[in-house]
Amino acid sequence: MTRTDTDDRISRPQAQKFEDRRCQLADSALEALAARGYARTSLRDIAQSTEFSLGVLHYYFRDKVELITYCVRRYKARCVERYDAIAAHATDADDLLRDAGDGLAATIEADARMHRLWYDLRAQSLFEESFRLDVADIDASLEQMIWRIVSAYAELAGVTPRCTSGLAYAAFDGLFQQALLRYLSGDDAALDDLRAGTRALLTRLV
Repeated sequence: MTRTDTDDRISRPQAQKFEDRRCQLADSALEALAARGYARTSLRDIAQSTEFSLGVLHYYFRDKVELITYCVRRYKARCVERYDAIAAHATDADDLLRDAGDGLAATIEADARMHRLWYDLRAQSLFEESFRLDVADIDASLEQMIWRIVSAYAELAGVTPRCTSGLAYAAFDGLFQQALLRYLSGDDAALDDLRAGTRALLTRLV
């Protein structure tokens, strides 16, 4: 019986329990994946670095591709929720400029390896077709997240954005990736430059 057949026959509580277990496994696996990267990490490596057996990992995830995309989707969804709070709670344009830069800098400082894993996955999608739909979906969610910040700032400043959401995302993604690389390389000015760059970029986009 395939997993699809099994999933079709289980009750809603069982399905939720199954999904909860996948979340637990993914959160445990994420540290190992973030530390070593996609290419250098196998399911066996993940099993050895967590309390779960290889058989358990194979039961809940078909292969490493499914596991890593599930992990990155979960992490990036949490990032979007945290960053959306900045736009939702902003009441002043200058405060939003500051908070947007601080938010991007804080997430690099707290989770640099997780963001590195995302860029690893996105680069792998150039070669592995199995990643492309998931990467496209994550990219779309991040583009919408950035656009909500741009739109919120424009509204607070009483102006209209002068760019598309795609252009805004491309600009912020480049700024963020550059800061991440500098931070991972030990550049002490990387986060301050990211804060300043975020403020400068937002004012130019609107």
